[in-house]
Amino acid sequence: MFAIVRSGGKQYRVRPQSVLKVEKLPAAPGSTIILDQVLAVGTDEAVTVGHPLVSGTSVAAVVISQEREDKVLILKKRRRKNSRRKEGHRQAVTVLRVGEIRKEERDGA
Repeated sequence: MFAIVRSGGKQYRVRPQSVLKVEKLPAAPGSTIILDQVLAVGTDEAVTVGHPLVSGTSVAAVVISQEREDKVLILKKRRRKNSRRKEGHRQAVTVLRVGEIRKEERDGA
């Protein structure tokens, strides 16, 4: 089973026990968070796509750590002007381990 979730304006395809890095979330390491913006849920046979979200579905994940990515260097140079600028940026990320994909079953009645 897999799910496509949205976090921090980005979309991630997750499976149970997979590890992913998302933009920083306010959570302590070891705590459990619920990703409730599920865009699609599927198995090998069928896929359920939400419009825009799949109702009654959520993904539980455990926070492994809070980290920072490698530095991204930005170099701006204007040729023949003796003008150079070098900047850097390290993005803060939260490392998650996906626990389970919860799908609420509804009665037909």
